[in-house]
Amino acid sequence: MATAPVHPASLRLRLLLSPLKSRIQVSMAQHATAFSTAVTSAKILVNGVNLHYHRVGEGEHTILLLPGMLGTGKTDFSPQLQNLNKKRFTVVAWDPRGYGYSRPPDRDFPRDFFERDAKDAVGLMKALQFKQISLLGWSDGGITALIAAAKYPSYIRKMVIWGANAYITEEDSRLYQGIRDVSKWSEKARKPLEALYGYDYFAKTCEKWVDGINQFRHLPDGNICRHLLPLVQCPTLIVHGEKDPLVPRFHADFLLENVKGSRLHLMPEGKHNLHLRFADEFNKLVEDFLQ
Repeated sequence: MATAPVHPASLRLRLLLSPLKSRIQVSMAQHATAFSTAVTSAKILVNGVNLHYHRVGEGEHTILLLPGMLGTGKTDFSPQLQNLNKKRFTVVAWDPRGYGYSRPPDRDFPRDFFERDAKDAVGLMKALQFKQISLLGWSDGGITALIAAAKYPSYIRKMVIWGANAYITEEDSRLYQGIRDVSKWSEKARKPLEALYGYDYFAKTCEKWVDGINQFRHLPDGNICRHLLPLVQCPTLIVHGEKDPLVPRFHADFLLENVKGSRLHLMPEGKHNLHLRFADEFNKLVEDFLQ
């Protein structure tokens, strides 16, 4: 996100996409057939938006999976929906507002969009009547998870985050500008999102995302949520792929230093999409941490 050279921006997207009451429940429940166990797919009204989610499993410990930029619960977490222990866990994977099937509304990016996602995510799980949850957040979803854990500490049991950052640097900003024009993406990176969104919505939303994330570059220290990290109280596992070309190691180290009691697990061969590329290893790591 002869063979042409791969631009770092294209690489980012290829990694991001590589797999491909207010409690009124909308009557869209159905059973998906993509997974070995039936996955409920439904929408529920939260904060004025019908949020789409997948749900599987019957365990006492409830997990919410939070996807990355332009991603959805199903596209970003298929191996987790399929293979996390269904007896021990109830697994929910959501589409944030404006992404996937949580449309309308169209996705927009006011300065508080991560806080809004955190409020929506917690609101969704409360509407589904879960009393306490753990969070698994990837990339943008990891940022949302950090904010949710800081703002709703009694509701979050444990948290696993990877590919997340609490601030952006000038280097990050240059990378984001490099992916603004989706027509320059590789076909492999572009096609799955075109299929999901249609080209026009996909292209427009990517441009909006670049502008939205770059807002933080103009804040002191490029701050996204670094000021909230001391408020996180839940046990936190930070996973970092040592070959991640998108999120340098210093971001993981910063989270480790500033989230009290957190611990860092390094995956030597992991890249940005380590939970997809090394799904079995990742799932076992998560299950062990959450027990």
